[in-house]
Amino acid sequence: MNVDLDRLALQPGERWFVVHTLPHREAGAQAQLHNQGFRTFLPRIRKTRRHARRFEKVLVPLFPRYLFIILNLQRDRWRSVNGTYGVARLVMEAERPLPVPFGVVESFIALADAQGVVHFDRAQRLRPGQRVKVLQGSLADQIGWLEKLDERGRVYLLMELMGQQVHVKMPSSHVSPTRL
Repeated sequence: MNVDLDRLALQPGERWFVVHTLPHREAGAQAQLHNQGFRTFLPRIRKTRRHARRFEKVLVPLFPRYLFIILNLQRDRWRSVNGTYGVARLVMEAERPLPVPFGVVESFIALADAQGVVHFDRAQRLRPGQRVKVLQGSLADQIGWLEKLDERGRVYLLMELMGQQVHVKMPSSHVSPTRL
């Protein structure tokens, strides 16, 4: 299914929420929600799979059993999402859906192509050996050296903390190249 990335921009009053799906039903749930008029995003990655003594590239969800949906809780009939074929439930906080923090889904959309495939190599053109600055989390504003990137968008850093060299793993969206 092609993704119209322009349709995924949030309008006033809208937020991204998380839909928990049944096992291996992410694409079906997305199609059913789309048929109901909801805007969704299912980030996927290419993965090499061995099957019948051969290797093949397949598209798999970046977050198995999860997809993202745009809702305006004041306008949309969001309770109908829970009754949709392939959906287990919306991720909730008490009696209301729990919104995704601003910028999280948008960062995946920025790295996605027209099929919704996320290409982490597009992320700021990070390269092993490069100095990077941590942007968020408990290590925010610290400088480290990028050791490697993996296919799931994580970076492995070598950082100096309290006089020791420490290996740290985090999402690539948490770092930015630096010249310091």
